[in-house]
Amino acid sequence: MLVLVAPGQGAQTPGFLTPWLDLTGAADRIAAWSDAIGLDLAHYGTQADADAIRDTAVAQPLLVAAGLLSAAALGDALAANKPGAVAGHSVGEITAAAYAGVIGDDAALGLVRTRGLAMADAAAITETGMAALLGGDPEVTVPHLEKLGLTPANVNGAGQIVAAGTAEQIAALAEDKPEGVRRVVPLKVAGAFHTHHMAPAVATLEEAAKSLSPADPKLTYVSNRDGLAVTSGSEVVSRLVGQVANPVRWDLCMDTFKDLGATAMIELCPGGTLTGLAKRALPGVRTVALKTPDDLDAARELIADTAPAADAAGA
Repeated sequence: MLVLVAPGQGAQTPGFLTPWLDLTGAADRIAAWSDAIGLDLAHYGTQADADAIRDTAVAQPLLVAAGLLSAAALGDALAANKPGAVAGHSVGEITAAAYAGVIGDDAALGLVRTRGLAMADAAAITETGMAALLGGDPEVTVPHLEKLGLTPANVNGAGQIVAAGTAEQIAALAEDKPEGVRRVVPLKVAGAFHTHHMAPAVATLEEAAKSLSPADPKLTYVSNRDGLAVTSGSEVVSRLVGQVANPVRWDLCMDTFKDLGATAMIELCPGGTLTGLAKRALPGVRTVALKTPDDLDAARELIADTAPAADAAGA
């Protein structure tokens, strides 16, 4: 069974979109989305430096656009053998919702543009940040973070938790690591996402969501709020809105993939982060990360390998 996943903020790197624009129709699609949301995605995805694309208002639309572009490049292969489940990490949930048919691609880009701007405004109120903790036991780490006033904003599984809070709290964490944590790695993000610091963005997204007409997902949609499969389109959108101020439980998503019998995972562009977690938490699950179009053939091969035996035989 194949799972299709979309990464969240922090996966972007300077120039990562460049080779994708050589695919047929890709540049035109990016240009149309850029015009629709008032952001030059081609510029930011090909020419901008790391600081420019770290801006929340830029990074989020760029990630969703890249994810949808790479999914479209696998269109025929995925149409022949649909994923058994889809999910996204943080802003990647919007990519997953669009792929699952809950909202259209244009609506997804409009929503993520609003999300990015609203979260950037919320982040500007107080100097905040995030840091990844490598190693340690969640039962020890989480209470330690709460003692420091930090939020376990991403519980990613595979021995990784991301803490979020004020700059002072993050600095205190570096000096006072939880027992068993090997390293504290500051993340290149512009705020304490998935915490109460993002509450102002929720109200903005609630208003924006009123213009959407969501459909029920056509594929099993796994929510990163709690790892549950959500079958109602309106519930998916409600979770997308609340998600910006709630922790990401990617560990529970991976538990669900395991329960569903996942044997393969493809991570949409810019891939690498989620497949890395899967290699540690889902042993035996084959993975392909779409970093450049050169990875498409390996993804198509993996998709074909997950086809049911009857389909493979032409029955």
